[in-house]
Amino acid sequence: MIRINKYLRQYRLIAQTRAMRRNKKAKIKECDEDFKGRLVAITGATSGIGYATARKYASHGANLLLINRNEEKSINVCEEVRQDFGVECEYKIADFSRISDVRNLAYELLNLNLNIDVFIHNAGVFSTKKVITEDSLELVFQVIYLGSFILNYVLKDKFKAQESTRIIFVNSEGHRFAFFGLRLDDFEWEDHHYSGLRSYGQAKLAQLLSMIRFDEYFKDSGVSINAMHPGSVKSSMGQNNGRSYRFFKRVLIDRAAKSPEISAQALYYLGVSKEMEGVSGKFFRLTTEEVPSPPALDREVAEELWDVSIKLGGLE
Repeated sequence: MIRINKYLRQYRLIAQTRAMRRNKKAKIKECDEDFKGRLVAITGATSGIGYATARKYASHGANLLLINRNEEKSINVCEEVRQDFGVECEYKIADFSRISDVRNLAYELLNLNLNIDVFIHNAGVFSTKKVITEDSLELVFQVIYLGSFILNYVLKDKFKAQESTRIIFVNSEGHRFAFFGLRLDDFEWEDHHYSGLRSYGQAKLAQLLSMIRFDEYFKDSGVSINAMHPGSVKSSMGQNNGRSYRFFKRVLIDRAAKSPEISAQALYYLGVSKEMEGVSGKFFRLTTEEVPSPPALDREVAEELWDVSIKLGGLE
């Protein structure tokens, strides 16, 4: 209750709503700088934003390391970008609904004798029904948040040694659905009502809170970490849900959604542009900086989440 009251005092709903509407109309910044021979890692890169982003970076000469769940689709994407752009493309397979998969992947990347210049955390899921994983965690939180945390935590010293890595979360304005903050005492949603929007909001909020600690860790190292809302984008997310939701998405959401190439353009700007050098710990609506919700700025909760995440990820 104390935190809820604190957040309520910090909300400036009218001003924030106006800012969000204004930022929604802002022109997307572009970057035409070359990225030849640099390495970009992207999670969830077989469709939607991840796929479009892989092609965007490859079109500027970047080599790709794609991290996906489906091997056949990964092979197809890599063959396509090699043929279309003449770049190197490799892939790693990991199911983010299994902590062991993500942890094994993280240590495999740690031991790679390669510098990762840009790491884009794009893997995600939306579920209208509560699903508990074999690790006894809610699916959306585990895939979106904990997977990205484990990778960043294991690789943090590798990134720091490289001195120039840019880490980007494909986040969401949906973090605002967690209006009263993060629930650290109920990761299985046993003691409060589950909904798809609330679980999605909690997972995206957790990413932003982890960004606070990682940004502090990377201070003065040349490593940056930022988050981006990609806008309403046509994607396959949500196809795991029931017929009613898929119909609703197709008829209402997708009709107003934009091409993922727009988000890819923004992710290229955030990852490559010289204007982004030294910019870290920020939340962007595409390429326009925006203030996230009060719960996303709570350093006390960020500290608690950091400790809890280390335990959940088996990283002690």
